[in-house]
Amino acid sequence: MNFSIRQYPFDNNLESEIIDNHRDFLNWPLVYFLEENKTKEAYVGETTDVLSRLKTHSKSERKQRLNTVNLILSDKFNKSATLDVESNLIKYISADGTYSLQNGNLGISNHQYYQQKEIYWELFKNIWGELKTLGIARHYLHDIDNSDLFKYSPYKSLSREQIKGLRMILNCLLDDNAKVSLIQGGAGTGKSILAIFLFKLLKTNLDDFNESDFDENDKDIFHLLELVKQKYGELSMALVIPMASFRQTISNVFKNIKGLSSKMVIGPSEIVKQKYDLLIVDEGHRLRRRVNLGSYFGTFDKNSEALGLDKNTSSELDWVQLQSKKSIIFYDQFQSIKPSDVTKESFYDLKNLPTTRNEKLLTQFRVKGGNNYVKLIHQLFDENINSIIPKINIGFYDLKLFDNLNEMVHQIQLKEKEEKLSRMVAGFAWEWISKNDKSKFDIVIEDTFLQWNSTDKDWVNSTNAINEVGCIHTTQGYDLNYAGVIIGPELDYDFENQEFIVYKDRYKDKNGKNSIKDSKVLLDFVINIYKTILLRGIEGTYIYVCNPNLRKYFSQFIPIYQEKIKQENLLKILDEPNEHTVPFYDLEIAAGNFSDLQAVRDSKFIEVPDLSSPQDYFICKVVGESMNKVIPNGSFCLFRKYTGGSRNGLIILVEGSDIFDSETGAHYTIKKYSSKKAVDEEGWHHEEIILKPLSTKSYEPIVLRDEETLNFKVIGVFVKVIQ
Repeated sequence: MNFSIRQYPFDNNLESEIIDNHRDFLNWPLVYFLEENKTKEAYVGETTDVLSRLKTHSKSERKQRLNTVNLILSDKFNKSATLDVESNLIKYISADGTYSLQNGNLGISNHQYYQQKEIYWELFKNIWGELKTLGIARHYLHDIDNSDLFKYSPYKSLSREQIKGLRMILNCLLDDNAKVSLIQGGAGTGKSILAIFLFKLLKTNLDDFNESDFDENDKDIFHLLELVKQKYGELSMALVIPMASFRQTISNVFKNIKGLSSKMVIGPSEIVKQKYDLLIVDEGHRLRRRVNLGSYFGTFDKNSEALGLDKNTSSELDWVQLQSKKSIIFYDQFQSIKPSDVTKESFYDLKNLPTTRNEKLLTQFRVKGGNNYVKLIHQLFDENINSIIPKINIGFYDLKLFDNLNEMVHQIQLKEKEEKLSRMVAGFAWEWISKNDKSKFDIVIEDTFLQWNSTDKDWVNSTNAINEVGCIHTTQGYDLNYAGVIIGPELDYDFENQEFIVYKDRYKDKNGKNSIKDSKVLLDFVINIYKTILLRGIEGTYIYVCNPNLRKYFSQFIPIYQEKIKQENLLKILDEPNEHTVPFYDLEIAAGNFSDLQAVRDSKFIEVPDLSSPQDYFICKVVGESMNKVIPNGSFCLFRKYTGGSRNGLIILVEGSDIFDSETGAHYTIKKYSSKKAVDEEGWHHEEIILKPLSTKSYEPIVLRDEETLNFKVIGVFVKVIQ
């Protein structure tokens, strides 16, 4: 989709400039970016009436501080496209850190254009590239995606479930009889995002907005927020996060968001210092009671007594309720991991009070295996060996069981180079001896020597994290791209009795076990730990299990990583199709007329187990070294048939009259796709498509320009090597 970005002073001459230069866009969808380059303040918006909207902004005291407007124009824009571009610009500019946004976060909370998301993504990537050229954006999108400021941004679009929870919370704030909102949701269901979104929402200054600034779907929330503002004025509020590591991370996020401050993020012990209109508690399952507190006993007792509570029976959950007029608590009983955590019975009692409103979040947003992957993890631990665990389709989520720990460490380090945010995580089955002696190793398994995390504050983002191993305390609440999980010797499986076993002497968290007499209670905590860390990886999870019996149990349900395997031993090449087969095409045939291959009667077929909708895929044998970083020479590769949508950044199979692959001598190739706008020496604008090799050897990219970009066809999108 073609676009242009035009820049003008935001002054009294703007209207005539737009009329003279962009008469066709006066009543056409467009996106605009208002900025002040010195103070680095900005505002992002979209409109179908640019003159009226900018005239309204010029009357706003805050927006009068902005002196430049950038108009993003395209004759192909529609309302969906501009809403999508606006939403992404707000999210990414906020996380980019160059500009501080004046935007409230109401206007992007409920644009339900998910079906078009891929269609507009390529357009947005091109727009972002142009903004980088103009100096408005600083970082690449991939780097922003991995940043905490993006992952926990209050400008994220909310799901229908989250919006339902948001409405419930605002109604709770307006209801004098409702004291607590309890939001339950498993790992990765967006609890932290909703908590942060809500906090920023309640800090939004509505004086700078009017109803026309918001999407139709947001207006009821806007009106509820107006009523909350009228009822409370400026709310005294704080975000409570029990875990020190995650608290530090969110404090850093708040520090970089206009209108928020790191001081607004507090630990439970700070609750006692003042009364609040509202306390929002994230990771509420980690609030503590007076059990196995170690050095925290003294502080806990002092705080309980200061609040007039019995130190032996009170908890931090009681502190929250006592020190706030209203509280919103995000909770997951399956992430309670030690005896000091407030009991699930306390939350059940709270849930059943008439003054408590309840809501559930069910949809998985973190792991790309979705709810099916979450179901698989729960069934692994909740079912015994006699129970039939049905084959669960987790798509192409990268789940592997390793027999060799060294190999898993190596694979995680490779993923760190490719994807970033890939970390090793383990159960608490080894002492932390390297804490005081950096020359010693904590985790020693055969010929693998590893050390625990060198810091317990924001370890995931620390400099040496890729060479260390995190634990539950330094990873709970975080997103990772890949997680390499070591299940320690404290957990085992008894095939004879068909049950899990925990060895208390091998579990090294003293505060996590000392008061526990019932092994079943300890087992539940340990299993919760592993469930939690197995739900960290967005793209994939790699697992190494120390005990042979437990490894054997897992191997029944998780594919085993095999470093090298002969394809002919794995692939079943058939003459006739069945419900599990995918067509296999020879690329030499594809060089002729690939689109007619489906009509070739003597095609072969290859079985690909657990592949949903096999009719949407095909397989080819790929020869050559131009993609050997991803596709070894001679590999059988699975492709998804291309039916349209975004292809930027994807590895694609294409054919065309202007394509010549030097390795095969054919008019097709497999390369990584990207496109951009280019300007030649005479100032003419051109569209370029770059087909980039990914090779350890020297290969030039194939560059298509102007008419050449029309003379090629995308046949398929590379999914994976079948080996």
